[in-house]
Amino acid sequence: MKKIENSFAVTGRICRDAEIHLFKIVKVAHFSIVVSRIGKINEEKTFVSSVMKVEAWSKMEDRYAFWILQKDVLITVEGYFKPEEWTDSKSGEKRNRIVMVATKFYPTPEK
Repeated sequence: MKKIENSFAVTGRICRDAEIHLFKIVKVAHFSIVVSRIGKINEEKTFVSSVMKVEAWSKMEDRYAFWILQKDVLITVEGYFKPEEWTDSKSGEKRNRIVMVATKFYPTPEK
């Protein structure tokens, strides 16, 4: 039986500089990347792009952990999917989303 893994690897361009939040012993960066694939619209090949939100965590002592997370950088991100659930405070509806959590990220050489 094949092992099922919760992991991803994706390459794209960072949309804007990361938002970094500091806590006592850790920090978190939230950023978005644009990824593209070739698709067809009316039998014509075209690029179909999507914006994907990513979060990355680091210990406070790792001063340079997020230096690369700047707008227009081509980056490869590896990580796992984390489901989140909450109740909307206004409507009382249950909400959910999937968060892409980066465990590793690095600049991707341009071809």
